[in-house]
Amino acid sequence: MNNKIEENAQQILNIIGGSENILSAAHCATRLRLVLKDESIVNSEDLSKVELVKGQFSSSGQYQIIIGAGTVNEVYNSLIKLANITESTKAEVKKEADKKMNALQKLVKLLSDIFVPIIPALVAAGLLMGINNVLTSKGLFFDGKSLMDIYPQMTDFANMINIFANAAFVFLPILIGFSATKMFGGNPYLGAVIGMIMVHPDLLNAYGYGEAVLKDTVPVWNIFGLTIEKVGYQGTVFPVLAASFILAWTEKNLRKIIPSALDNLLTPLLAVFVTSFLTFTIVGGIMRSAGDLLADGLVWIYDSLGMFGGAIFGFIMAPLTLTGMHHSLLPVDIQLIAGGGSFLLALVASNNVAQGGATFAAMLLSKDKKLKSIAVSSGISALLGITEPAMFGVNLKLKYPFYAAMIGSALGCAYAAFAHITNVAPGPAGIIGFVTVQAGDVINFLIAVSISLIASFLITILLSKTKFNKNL
Repeated sequence: MNNKIEENAQQILNIIGGSENILSAAHCATRLRLVLKDESIVNSEDLSKVELVKGQFSSSGQYQIIIGAGTVNEVYNSLIKLANITESTKAEVKKEADKKMNALQKLVKLLSDIFVPIIPALVAAGLLMGINNVLTSKGLFFDGKSLMDIYPQMTDFANMINIFANAAFVFLPILIGFSATKMFGGNPYLGAVIGMIMVHPDLLNAYGYGEAVLKDTVPVWNIFGLTIEKVGYQGTVFPVLAASFILAWTEKNLRKIIPSALDNLLTPLLAVFVTSFLTFTIVGGIMRSAGDLLADGLVWIYDSLGMFGGAIFGFIMAPLTLTGMHHSLLPVDIQLIAGGGSFLLALVASNNVAQGGATFAAMLLSKDKKLKSIAVSSGISALLGITEPAMFGVNLKLKYPFYAAMIGSALGCAYAAFAHITNVAPGPAGIIGFVTVQAGDVINFLIAVSISLIASFLITILLSKTKFNKNL
């Protein structure tokens, strides 16, 4: 096995251009993460023929080679030994990769780095909310009644689940504050404090702000002639991102001017005070409005274009995923949920399932045993909401399944837009995402993802038999 590992590592090294083409190298649980001087010299077809390589793609300035759990460690160790290069951490590789990105790519990557770490918390909360929906939604199992109505002994259990589910959304600014401040280069614990301040229970809950404005009962502070609204930021995203940036910037600059003997005392105090004051007086209100405008703009497009808008979204979603820009949708999804519900989960789930359908069709069509093996696991992964293995390991490699998936996604998303499917919490963007949609939308959600799955499967088979496939 050691000879096999070393042989594969040598093949990979030769194909990527040797050690002189490697700027830095690291690995994650399943992939080699390489920053190359020139990615254009890599022969992707030759790389795909290497026995242990399951797929490859370039993203955010990194050339990533899918090897698989466990084996990737051994291949990586052999690679850096053969290339005579030093081991790099993922952080170092990311830093090197950032130098190769343009401004838009850096912005998308920043949003990704902020939100990806908190996705597990949001998914857990979303699934718990789904369980709560199953227990409390009327008409889901019984005509006009919920499970709690039929079995009242489940009431306390449902209430407990509801608290578990709501916690991540009630205190979302704390999670974002910690993650964002860390990414901006500040103290993440101070970022968490800013988040806590923004959802302090003495403030008017953000969900009641609209009603308070209509009734003219918004509480205020009167400080030195300034009238400042005492309103929280529950369920918001953009205000806490701005506050985290201000906090990190303030903290870093204070450390340059405050004597080291007083640094631990004055820097946290002044950074938190300045950031909090600016948030409640200027920044918070502006960013709250900006977030609302962005969400309202997407809703307007969705409502105005209907099925056509859904089809366009579904068709371009896969290319967006290739660039990493799909991560920028999560803040918008959260903002829409805070306003009562989002339409994004059904669209993204339809796209992901479409990639799975195309992958399964490719598995049946291919005579390559290695590709078949990759297609099984990556197809299942796509159905559950993780599409990268399917896209990069199978569909893009063959090309026509990727285009078939784009068409299948467009059809599923068109139906999702027609049915106005709404999710009330973030959830897994795959088949099981139905647990986080409104009870009345569950059937339509399953229809939408089924359309995507079946259409992409059949279109892949049709394209495989046409001249179009041969011209790709």
